[in-house]
Amino acid sequence: MTDLTTLLEVGGPVAALGGGAAYTRAKHPGIYWSAVGLPISTARLLSSYGSVMEACGLTVTPSRLRVLAVKATTRGEVRPVPPRRGIIRPTTTGLRLRLRLAPGQEPADVAASAERLRHAWGVHAVYVTTVKPGVVDLRLVGYDVLRKVRMPRKAVGGCLQVPVALREDATPFVRDYRVVPHGLSLGATLSGKSMYLRHLVAGLAPQPVALVGIDCKRGVELAPFASRLSALATDPDQAADLLPVLIKEMEDRYDLIKARQRIAPGTPNEEITSDIWGLPEQERPVPVVLFVDEVAELFLVATKKEEERRDEMVTQLIRLAQLGRAAGIYLEVCGQRFGAELGKGATMLRAQLTGRVCHRVNDEASAKMALGDIAPEAVSAACAIPAERPGLAVAGDTSGGWSRIRTPYLSLSDAAETCRASAHMVPDLPALKPFRPSVPVQPVESPASVVQPRPVTG
Repeated sequence: MTDLTTLLEVGGPVAALGGGAAYTRAKHPGIYWSAVGLPISTARLLSSYGSVMEACGLTVTPSRLRVLAVKATTRGEVRPVPPRRGIIRPTTTGLRLRLRLAPGQEPADVAASAERLRHAWGVHAVYVTTVKPGVVDLRLVGYDVLRKVRMPRKAVGGCLQVPVALREDATPFVRDYRVVPHGLSLGATLSGKSMYLRHLVAGLAPQPVALVGIDCKRGVELAPFASRLSALATDPDQAADLLPVLIKEMEDRYDLIKARQRIAPGTPNEEITSDIWGLPEQERPVPVVLFVDEVAELFLVATKKEEERRDEMVTQLIRLAQLGRAAGIYLEVCGQRFGAELGKGATMLRAQLTGRVCHRVNDEASAKMALGDIAPEAVSAACAIPAERPGLAVAGDTSGGWSRIRTPYLSLSDAAETCRASAHMVPDLPALKPFRPSVPVQPVESPASVVQPRPVTG
């Protein structure tokens, strides 16, 4: 009886501790990793590093000098040599470890063994990055960081840079318009495409940038940000009037570059290799970012007259995509599908959009439209995005690289408030003033008076 009582007294706190650990791991994985997962994984790595590397085939035959030194000092067995390990650096989401490869090894050998290393050291994932020839960086992620996204505190963007999502290796995904000038975002309804666009607008709002929107869904996506927009078109007719103005603005900027750099006036725009960033800061025009939401609405036509208008708008969008970067005009195109079935010029426009972000789609063909021509192996990853994880996407570019990302939640009211607080950042562009959306004045409630009215006497 005494032994049973003692067992219950000891087992109660142990069960409570185990239940608390399980709850923390499920609801607060970051805290669980820092308190439990980090020490355990570090101990596993330190104690089994040599044997794990040998089992993964990442060791090489030691040099003759090393063999002679071992035999002369210890007379023990000469074991294969693993890559030289650097200092283990813990992070809030995992571990970082730098390896110096042995002669004859390459980063692809380590990347091929990433899944084995993940199981051997008890972490969620292992990612390999080449630092320089012969040196790789191992990033060990302790838990699924995309389940509940928390952006790193150091994810601060610069001019035309917006940390818009989190990668699966716990690094921020930064949308940099200076590096990738034009982008395409595809996704089905409720896939998180609007949240991605919302983060872009809110991230660019405090920057000295002109924001222009084309939202043919009557402005339901971009109208809440009207206080920060320099121009907004809410139907194809308005878009047909706005696009020629942007083309004229682009041509004027090319004329400015020609005049400043003394380029012959008759030189075609296609042969001008410089851009506005080479101009003095006091003469440099403000960058323009054009958001096109639901691009299919610009392609769909019902009559012959609408078809002519469509062809003209598509041609103007293609010109902006081909020549706009040097003039400081960048495109961000969003839609559910973007294939040749939309009509003439769709494929040509898509080819100019370097950055690709594919959210959950309804069929494999839609994923191929976004990623098939730049990273075919990413198509299957895009098709595997579950519906219960909105905001999860596959991002790639023309370099062939791709990664899974997820956008954190941002309410529409918070994004609109950021735009209202940055309304003073709207630049002065006379050509766009006719298209500036009207912002209703918020009524100011008068404070309640503390003075009591005098009673009425008869």
